[in-house]
Amino acid sequence: MTYEIEIGRGKRGRRAYSLDDIAIVPNRRTRDPKDVSVSWQIDAYKFDMPVIAAPMDSAMSPQTAIALGRLGGLGVLDLEGLWTRYEDPQPILDEIGALEDETNSPAVTGRMQELYKAPIQPELITSRLAEIREAGVTVAGSLTPQRTQEHYKTVVAAGVDIFVIRGTTVSAEHVSKDDEPLNLKQFIYELDVPVIVGGAAGYTPALHLMRTGAAGVLVGFGGGATTTTRRALGIHSPMASAISDVAAARRDYMDESGGRYVHVIADGGMGSSGDIVKAIAMGADAVMLGSALARAEEAPGKGWHWGQEAHHLELPRGDRANVGTVGPLEEVLFGPGHHTNGTSNLIGALRRSMATTGYSDLKEFQRVDVVVSPYSGN
Repeated sequence: MTYEIEIGRGKRGRRAYSLDDIAIVPNRRTRDPKDVSVSWQIDAYKFDMPVIAAPMDSAMSPQTAIALGRLGGLGVLDLEGLWTRYEDPQPILDEIGALEDETNSPAVTGRMQELYKAPIQPELITSRLAEIREAGVTVAGSLTPQRTQEHYKTVVAAGVDIFVIRGTTVSAEHVSKDDEPLNLKQFIYELDVPVIVGGAAGYTPALHLMRTGAAGVLVGFGGGATTTTRRALGIHSPMASAISDVAAARRDYMDESGGRYVHVIADGGMGSSGDIVKAIAMGADAVMLGSALARAEEAPGKGWHWGQEAHHLELPRGDRANVGTVGPLEEVLFGPGHHTNGTSNLIGALRRSMATTGYSDLKEFQRVDVVVSPYSGN
């Protein structure tokens, strides 16, 4: 069976689906939402909900990472962000929030580029991670592949529990004439902590990342509320198909490796509870959230949201977006919800969807029936 369609006489392409293109179908059984488990485990670390915070300055500070950890999720701090460049980043965060309210503003982008030129201070990496560790929650920090070789020893020495290598796209076979690329397989083998790596956008790149020994693979490319990668680079991977492809790679890698399970983590384009539900239905074990958590009152961006792409020094491909504020972090995750658009009580919505379709845990829910929806709406 082939899913390729003819785009023109000289090009064929595979039809891919976004999360908006699919819908979940109820089954013959329903459950009480209180009987549903949404816990998950990666390596030795168990969490009460399948939520990982995206390492973005607008969503995560050491304090919000601690708050999320106490609520049962995993906060990941961007170790190349403002918290490791400035002793007191609050005035910088306030300035970014006060910049002119205009999309695609060169002035806003230019100022953000200037603010992020400050050097990363290794001692701040150590102190920020120590602050999270002292709170007694799981400690996770993120570096891009370009900065991993430079700073990973500092990160590991600081006592990180889970190491995240996150880029727009990460491959196990990066080629460069000028620089020695990061050897992911050797790097992961030599570390004593589990590594989550990505993003990957399809079956083959995900399979190669799994073969490096990664504990988890991030799925996504060019999605999310703030990225303009699709417009700037012409590259995009619709999430429903991408998650399904990487879940298939997980299945085949289990056979290849004799049973080693690599977690699939959907990353990007999940701003509402329905998106989270459908990501897990397509095969994700957990989701990495940015804008959904940036709406919490505790978020450092105070309703503004941006990613690393927004201040790239050479090719910025992201906007600073006003996502607004919904309520306290606990309300965003567990309710009670006061919004009808899927931006509050995210975990309550996941529980109810699982209960409505009759599944008792996340692994079971990955088997739920889905259809390709012929409409785009509520």
